[in-house]
Amino acid sequence: MIVIDQNERIGANTVAALGLFDGVHLGHRRVLAAAKKRARELHALPAVFTFDTLSVTSKGRLDALLTNDDKIARFEELGMEYVCEADFGALKEQSPEEFVEDILIGRMHCVCAVCGYDFTFGKGGCANAADLERLCKERGIEALTVSQLSIGGEAVSSTRIRELIRNGEIAHANALLGSRWQITAKVEHGAELGRTWNFPTINQPIPDGLAVPRFGVYCSKVCVDGKWLAGVTNIGVKPTVGSRERPLAETFILDYDGDLYGRVLTTELYEFVRPEQRFASFSDLREEIGRNTDHTKRYFETVK
Repeated sequence: MIVIDQNERIGANTVAALGLFDGVHLGHRRVLAAAKKRARELHALPAVFTFDTLSVTSKGRLDALLTNDDKIARFEELGMEYVCEADFGALKEQSPEEFVEDILIGRMHCVCAVCGYDFTFGKGGCANAADLERLCKERGIEALTVSQLSIGGEAVSSTRIRELIRNGEIAHANALLGSRWQITAKVEHGAELGRTWNFPTINQPIPDGLAVPRFGVYCSKVCVDGKWLAGVTNIGVKPTVGSRERPLAETFILDYDGDLYGRVLTTELYEFVRPEQRFASFSDLREEIGRNTDHTKRYFETVK
């Protein structure tokens, strides 16, 4: 997959899926799948137009569902061949007509644009999916609008998934994401108390701009050298050991003994176990970690 910015050009015909795609959840995947299908029919390349998530300031603090790097990686996993990743600040003053002419036609060589039902574009989000269809038709290219996806009567949206993550309803959030909430971050040195208790942990600061799950303990898995290993992850500020301002994912990886400091690893959350709490003593904390570990082992005996 080839990633370009708003100043580069694609030299072949594309069918472009348009959107921020924060989280690349099941609703977003419906748009991407429609673009891939139409690209096959038109003998064009499936492409994505999106913004660098952290560059989008029009909505205040976004609390993204995926880091930008993980979002781009997800596009590649889903079979997209080009991504135009634009800086929001560079395009936010464009008119809808300029976006279609300069970006879709001029930069992306787009023969068909595909968007979701709630897509907006142009300065201040002044244009919508119907406007896109009209402007594209006037310029001799196709535009398709994909309807909203609902599962069990519940609309799939980034807003709803963010709410679930903040409430600790991680399994429900994962069902709407179509994948598990994850962080990809470098392992940092911590106090290393867990190592003295036979519960060595890895510490990963939660990346800036990422939606933070409810503080507490989760069943998790960590990808180490291509293998997914079961773990117990605490999301929070470690109140018993000493508070932190920046939330951390601290994970005890079951049945693993190795030095992972400095490695960039991906951790996925599966199930909420309990809220974060302050313990009266390190001994009480150590005993609770043991109970959480037993719970996680039982959980992964039935969930792969």
